[in-house]
Amino acid sequence: MPAIPIKDHIFTIVGGASLVGSATAEHLLAQGAAEVRVLDNFSLGGDGAIAHLRGEPRLKVIRADILRLPELLEAYRGTHGVLHLAALMTLNMDRDPWTGLDVNIRGAQNSIEAARQVGAQKFVFASSNATYGYGPGIKGDLVETTPFHSVGAPPAAILYGASKIIGEQLCRDAFRKHKLDYVVLRYSTVYGERQHYRAANALYIIETYDALKAGRAPKVFGDGSETKHFVYVGDLARANAAAFESAATDVAVNASGPEAVTTLELVRLVTEIAGGGPAPEFEGETPGKVRLTSGGAFRIANEEAAKILGWVPQIGMREGLRRLITWLEEDRRRNA
Repeated sequence: MPAIPIKDHIFTIVGGASLVGSATAEHLLAQGAAEVRVLDNFSLGGDGAIAHLRGEPRLKVIRADILRLPELLEAYRGTHGVLHLAALMTLNMDRDPWTGLDVNIRGAQNSIEAARQVGAQKFVFASSNATYGYGPGIKGDLVETTPFHSVGAPPAAILYGASKIIGEQLCRDAFRKHKLDYVVLRYSTVYGERQHYRAANALYIIETYDALKAGRAPKVFGDGSETKHFVYVGDLARANAAAFESAATDVAVNASGPEAVTTLELVRLVTEIAGGGPAPEFEGETPGKVRLTSGGAFRIANEEAAKILGWVPQIGMREGLRRLITWLEEDRRRNA
């Protein structure tokens, strides 16, 4: 059976020194995992995201590179489940598309192959709502069968989404040829404590907050009606665990937050949590800046995740933002 109980089992989180990786490691440990291996090459920073887990004897930090298959084979040995998070996102893809494609495609294939060779019981692949694309075609409910839209979107965003589509198909291929059980989770934009600065949409939250604290007006593109759909990192940690624990295999499901939000609603929420500030300023395009546009009102439907994995998001946008901003202020005080 493809279901793996968390308790007393070993899990490897690839790209684990990250926002989602640190939250998932913490959750798996709390659920009684025998060992959680955090694998990362630390090319995007140090181990600050997992600093709060230092001293936990069941946590093993492994420095390895997903482009080097022998390193993965050694790191995965004895693991029951592999969570593959490692990827370069749209902003990195804009700066260096060749490296981004190498990491997101060849790295994913190496990870899948290593999991297969060591006999891992299940592979969970972190995909993205970028598999639906961007632009005018993105509207209404985005469900797991929604096609990919690319017209008018920034090349880096489309390259990122396409690389995730390929990663999903590599999982399908390994299942069909080698019976490697897997679940694909298509994350919407992730935010929360230990927020990094590599995601264009999540970065907008921090940019808005920083503007307000400095007494500047936050920026809103267009009329503020553009939709974003976020998911709180703690909810995603539970989704990752649910993917391992479920008997589901050979499936891809959305992992999104409880509700979508417009950019104007988001700015108003951040302003409320920040204790007030200047009214937002509405602006047009900024030349040279990668901005991920939705094209219209949409919702990333998560009913399939509830049906297949028994997972539903619990943290709404106001509470998630409050937690992020509380952490951000505490982190800045610690590092002042």
